[in-house]
Amino acid sequence: MESKLQIISGMFRGRRLNLPPDARPTQNMARIALFNMLESGIIDAGAPMVIWDAFAGSGSLGLECLSRYPQAKVLFSDTAYSSISTVRKNLSVLSIGARADTYQGDAIAAIPRFAEMSDIIFVDPPYPMATLGVSFVKGLSRVAHKGTIVVWEQEASNFVAPNSEKWAILRDKVYGRARFLILQKI
Repeated sequence: MESKLQIISGMFRGRRLNLPPDARPTQNMARIALFNMLESGIIDAGAPMVIWDAFAGSGSLGLECLSRYPQAKVLFSDTAYSSISTVRKNLSVLSIGARADTYQGDAIAAIPRFAEMSDIIFVDPPYPMATLGVSFVKGLSRVAHKGTIVVWEQEASNFVAPNSEKWAILRDKVYGRARFLILQKI
């Protein structure tokens, strides 16, 4: 069965994306809503930025950024070889590898390496591993620079609030099964 997941806006709008086995990508309509929130005064789409898609899966969130934001550089990380391989295939098809890097490894262990340089960080671990997102955001709070934007996708029925002394909640929206918290490092 062919993937219905696609890039929704920007220079690669409409391009279909490959999916790794057992993927649970953020659906097209939820991504539309998410990027509408980000572009409603949270980020400057024309500014240079470094984006870390920390639990990349198919890479749909980072690929959407590469399509929308011509000044963006994106780092994709995931522990699964199948996910990183899929991201690399998607990058190859779009011929945008020069603006992207991939890293196969544990996102929490990579926090000291990648968090400080990142302006936007997507946190979208598998829903059954909700504690992974909690641990990741907690680790980010020690390293991320002031003003860093974190987009934390959680399962709507399993909400976990961030540390309010470290993170300001800019947006909190539910779309079906997904709950998006857009945070800013204080």
